[in-house]
Amino acid sequence: MIRLIACGKVKEKWMREGCEEYLKRLGPYEKVSVTEVPDEKAPETNSDAENEIVKMKEGRSILKQIKDDEYVILLDLAGKQMSSEQLADTIQSLYNRSRSKITFVIGGSLGVSKELIQRADQRWQLSLNTFPHQLCRILVLEQIYRAFRILRNEPYHK
Repeated sequence: MIRLIACGKVKEKWMREGCEEYLKRLGPYEKVSVTEVPDEKAPETNSDAENEIVKMKEGRSILKQIKDDEYVILLDLAGKQMSSEQLADTIQSLYNRSRSKITFVIGGSLGVSKELIQRADQRWQLSLNTFPHQLCRILVLEQIYRAFRILRNEPYHK
């Protein structure tokens, strides 16, 4: 079972449709679900201390959703980059070690709390580019789908 926990709602229709499309495509391979937690208001006028409080609150909301037996892959700008093939290998390796509950976590727009970083089993930098965290959902779901296609030697990955 694979789960994606994400902070905030996807507001744009095309983004929701993109997420739904990849969830549908993933259906034959694995049960994949998305859990949303509320994002905290973070005005641009917030101080650094206020932003840390926002990250802490969002982190606690996410941590409440994670069970002890889940392997957590946290999307983090300070994480390690992986190619699509490396992500496929990571998923297969976890399954081979009976770690069948894999949870990907996307924090809020300000980043993630120290507690969430400590809970992560692995930190993944999706790209050197910066993306809106809502768009990251589509990218992560697409990469999970691509990983399963790679693992099954099916055409899609080029």
